[in-house]
Amino acid sequence: MIWFGPAGNSDSFYGQGFEHSWQMPEWLHNMGLNAYEYQCNKGIHLKDKTAGEIGEKCRAFDIRLSIHAPYYINLSSTEIGKRENSIRYIIDTLRIAQIMGAGRIVVHPGYVSGISREIAIELALDTMLEALKEADSQGLGDVTICPEVLGKTNQLGTLEEVIALCGLDERLIPCIDFGHMHALTRGGMNSREDFLNVFALVKKHLGVNRMKNIQIHFSRIEFGKSGEKKHWTYADERFGPDFNPLAQALLALGIEPVIICESRGTMAEDAAALKKIYENEKNSMAE
Repeated sequence: MIWFGPAGNSDSFYGQGFEHSWQMPEWLHNMGLNAYEYQCNKGIHLKDKTAGEIGEKCRAFDIRLSIHAPYYINLSSTEIGKRENSIRYIIDTLRIAQIMGAGRIVVHPGYVSGISREIAIELALDTMLEALKEADSQGLGDVTICPEVLGKTNQLGTLEEVIALCGLDERLIPCIDFGHMHALTRGGMNSREDFLNVFALVKKHLGVNRMKNIQIHFSRIEFGKSGEKKHWTYADERFGPDFNPLAQALLALGIEPVIICESRGTMAEDAAALKKIYENEKNSMAE
């Protein structure tokens, strides 16, 4: 089964009078969606009871749940205190994920500031290794950590850097944000082959099982010389990438990952649109 859902709650969810994230699973189920990435971007502020309620509703409505960890994480900081705080943010997210029953958390690797990318990745590798050790010591090792491909040139998180991080432990799985990749490659994600090349690189370095189980983020994105500028809705065709070639690549490979839509404000509606595109491509291949 392939999984489609939003990153967070669409504007229309609140526009329809809903107020609480524990109401999202049923709302998504009624839209024909089956995945949900709960957002802890600005820190973990929900109570354990609320986390449990969200998880319970996700299980009741067959929603695949993941969590986005706080943006404050910087595995490559030159300051020991910031790296220690980053480990704490990861552990806190893993703990709430375990309460929710979320199988994965998505983590931004960090930044490259005043140091080379080589030094940055070494710092990030060391920090991630310490986070894994701490997770195991606290009984949190059953939740998968997904380092995310990022979209700005001053961020640590190219596809190659994410693959290097995931090389630390087989439990680490890439989160490939194809909007971010489109930004970093200056509009380079256009054909089925462009997407297939990404999967081939993951398979080469991390193996076929992790390639099949990657987490995908998708949205149209505006970019400039420094990379990502802004996420847009899927209806805004001024910006790429298109989803059709990615759907074609997934069908050619026969893989069914989790696909989380990060459109601006319309993430659930656009997740449903991506699902429809995928189904149309699948039907076209069957003809």
